[in-house]
Amino acid sequence: MPRIGLALLALLGLALATRRLAGERNLPPKESSVAPVLVELFTSEGCSSCPPADAFLQQLDTQPFPGAQLIVLSEHVDYWNHIGWTDPYSASAYSKRQSAYGDHFRLDSVYTPQMVVDGTEEFAGNNSVEAGKVFHKAMTAEKISVRISGATLETSVLRAHVETGPFSAPEGKADVFFVVALNHAESQVARGENAGRLLTHVAVVRNLVKVGGVEFGKAFSRDVSLKLPPGLAPRSLRVIAFVQEPGPGRVLGAALEKLTK
Repeated sequence: MPRIGLALLALLGLALATRRLAGERNLPPKESSVAPVLVELFTSEGCSSCPPADAFLQQLDTQPFPGAQLIVLSEHVDYWNHIGWTDPYSASAYSKRQSAYGDHFRLDSVYTPQMVVDGTEEFAGNNSVEAGKVFHKAMTAEKISVRISGATLETSVLRAHVETGPFSAPEGKADVFFVVALNHAESQVARGENAGRLLTHVAVVRNLVKVGGVEFGKAFSRDVSLKLPPGLAPRSLRVIAFVQEPGPGRVLGAALEKLTK
């Protein structure tokens, strides 16, 4: 069995064991049995170590972890573009976001593939063993509710409504982000470290914008409108909203919706 398949079996076993333990302790049920967990993968088509992490993220998108909704994001950095292949999905904005995480985690330098979970844990993006441990921890964290409704794409304009429950953390304020991502993307790489390979990706971020903020004791509600490149089919897109402490810091809640029309 492929290494990723074995890792997912181990990860699934950990999740089922967690469920059994909760039952043995007669823990009261939560309002929702599925906890949203934001999983960001910083990757590049110019990085030879990244394809296994890309494949792992695709497996995570199939929701193999009972009790958690893994909301995955593939953020392609641009600092590999100089070695022969320009990643068509890369942007400096994702490199800057990763650098901000590097400062937050006090890393000596950023790297790919890097996975960041709920803004609180980072590790190598192809480390499925560490991923299982982090997901187990993240799914028990208290989150505020986030909801996306009315997501539509008409004449290259995407519209949606985003709302959250009250922000209860006393630290002050948090930011609300809105993301548009491709459900699936692929490239036939012609040059660089992955020359000759057909690479596939999931949840490839094309827009990641701050749409507002939320303060202690208050909720958030806003209509969002984004102009997208022409030619995109609604069924090829998903939208994500998440609330995050500044820094970027801890993710306090997240939601995902796939467009259907």
